[in-house]
Formats: sequence, structure tokens, C-alpha cells
Amino acid sequence: MTDLFLYDDATARTFEPFSLTRPTSELRAGALLLRERWEHALWGGGGGGGGARAAGVVSSAHLADFDEPWSVGVVTGVLRKGSILANSRCAVALVSTPAGDIWRCQDKVAAVVIGRDVDAGELSTGTTTLESLARKGGRTVEIQGRWMDHVWDFIATLSSMLPEDIGALASASKLVPTGVGIIGGPHPVFLEDGAIVEPQVYFDTTTGPVLVRQGATIQAFTRIVGPMAVGRESLVGGDKISGSSIGDTCKVHGELSATIFLGHSNKGHDGFVGHSYLGRWVNLGAGTITSNLKNTYGTVQLWTPEGERDTGLQFIGTLFGDHAKTGINTSLTTGTVLGAGANIYGSQMPPKAIPPFAWGERPPYSTYRMDKFIEVARRVMSRRHVELSDRQIRVLSDAYERRWSVEAKR
Repeated sequence: MTDLFLYDDATARTFEPFSLTRPTSELRAGALLLRERWEHALWGGGGGGGGARAAGVVSSAHLADFDEPWSVGVVTGVLRKGSILANSRCAVALVSTPAGDIWRCQDKVAAVVIGRDVDAGELSTGTTTLESLARKGGRTVEIQGRWMDHVWDFIATLSSMLPEDIGALASASKLVPTGVGIIGGPHPVFLEDGAIVEPQVYFDTTTGPVLVRQGATIQAFTRIVGPMAVGRESLVGGDKISGSSIGDTCKVHGELSATIFLGHSNKGHDGFVGHSYLGRWVNLGAGTITSNLKNTYGTVQLWTPEGERDTGLQFIGTLFGDHAKTGINTSLTTGTVLGAGANIYGSQMPPKAIPPFAWGERPPYSTYRMDKFIEVARRVMSRRHVELSDRQIRVLSDAYERRWSVEAKR
């Protein structure tokens, strides 16, 4: 089988608060990780379900030791001639992708068969174009998909991607619509083997389908509003959960709307979270609330490494970096960016951008001690039977040294 590599280009490497601690290819877009989308499109039956996996990721140097049990590693050696190199930012549609040498999506090159051996060092800055590496004289084919040109595009495209993804995943797994639960609406509900739906769950499928994956549990008296995907071994219940993509091994309680959980994160208590993105190992204290709409109903500004940007979107909540934590009754304003490893608490609303590894109840925040952070991360992960490896400690330690400030560009 031809090797597949994912390429984080220069734009992908600016997707804070996530790019400090993980490759963009390991972010969830729609129902699947960006890497899983390419695996599914090229080989079918992927989607994290045991199908063929990519051979590796080309990303920033500080992520060379990136190490998660469900991921693939960052490549530091040679990509062999004939391998496929795909841009991580292309959220390819989950349909069979035709054979070719150059794959174009929306008038941009999304993937190529490389025409020579390529040292990963050549791609170190992310500025090398795929076109320059393509096999000469090859066949160009058009594919379906969407581009993540900005970090907020993950939220902006969620409602349109989820119905397509759920249909494709259900078809690939030969799932049939279920009659379990109370279903109101024209769209189907799909349950994978081992999914549990307790009595008195209401599925509102007026605006889209629902997929509950293997080992997930929907607790009694929950209203699930499609389009909605619930990941493996996740526990969801207790309120209205709508239009969201919940990754594997999450706990979700309270009102949730149009939000992505990357995986292994907790919102275990009441409190509204909307139009937000939670990285891995995030924990929201009881009563944490995100605003996702300005009082003026205007478009939302968001902090980026290049400065504050107008997203053009009316609804944006909070982007939570990996290992971010909030204390009880934390209120977050519209368009907040909470850096990786930050731990904030207190009754005062924090600013719109909080740097990585910030600690405290109000600015100026102190900095989380690295030894204490690692101690807590190890404890949190072990509760989900995941070991914090020495390699991943090096990634987090490097992130700590590279942590950005809100006032200056990195």
C-alpha cells in the first residue's frame, strides 16, 4: 500500500491555541480527525475504526516527539518517491477518492504523489508547495472537501460537514437507522454496536442525523439535536446537546451547542458551552459558561499569533488548548482563546486571550510550574488509562518554553 503523509503547511502551524502542542492533522474537523478523513477517503473504512493508517505527519520541529496512542508520529526522515503527501488543512469529503497523481480541492492542490525522495527537512518551514513536489506529467483529479484556512473554520463548517460525515460513516459501516429512543424528525439515528441509549432519550432529527459510536452512552432525559456525532466510549447526558462533534472518551453534561470535543475532555457539569473547540485533556469546572454571541450581534474578533482578526462570524465561543482547565463558575467572553496548559479560576471574567500555562484568578497571571503541570497531566491521563510518555513530556516541556504572550507575536 502506498504510504500517506500529512503535511502541516505554514498556515496550519499558526492554528493557536492548538499548534503549540499538536499537529493540525490531529485536529477534529466534522466527525473525524483531519488525518482520519484522508485515510477514509483514500482507503475506505478508516475513521479511526481500524482501517489503514497514515505513515506519519510532517509538522513543526517542536512537535518532533509528538506521541499519542491513537495518533501517528511526526516524520523526521525521508518520504519515499511515490508516497502521497496531503495538505492537513484540506478536510476531504468522506467519499471514495479517485486514483491520480495530483488531487485538487476547490481550485487548490490538496495532495500529490511525490516524484522523488523528499527529506522532511525540506518541509521544515511549511512554505514548500505540494505542486513543486508532484510527479511530473501525472493525472490531475478533482475531489470534494473544504479548506480550513483559519482556526475558526472548524466551527464555521461544522453544521454543514456533520450530516455528510454521518451519512458516509453509516454507509461505510453498513449501519441501519435505529428505532431506539424517542425520535422526532425526518433524519435517521445510527447506533454502532455497543452504543447504549438509556430510556427517555429524545432525538430531534429535524435538522440532521445522529451517530452514536461504539461504547458511547446517552443518559436518560437527554435531548440530542442533530446533526450530532458522539464518539466512542463517551458519556453524554442531562440537557440539550445539539449540533456538536464529540470525540472519543469524553464526558458531556449541561447545555452544549455547535461545539467540537477533540477527545478525552470533560464538561461534567451544568453550564452553557457553544460554538467552541476543546482540545484534549480539557476539564471545565462546574458552571463554566462561554458566551458565543456579542450583545451587538456583530461579528466576533479573535486573537491570533498575527494579531486580532475579524472572523466574519456572528457566533464564536472559546477555543480551549490541550490540557486547559477552568475553575467553577468561570465565565468566558465571546471569542476567547485559552492557551494550552492554562489553569484559570475566579469570579472575574478573564480577558479574551489567556497565554499558555497561565495560572490564577485574574491578570496578570502567574505561570504554572512545569513540574506541577506534568504531575497533574500524568494523574489526569492515568484516570483514562493513558500513559504520559517521556516523548510527550518533551513536547509539553518544549511548548512551555515556547509559550506565546498575548501582547507580542511569536
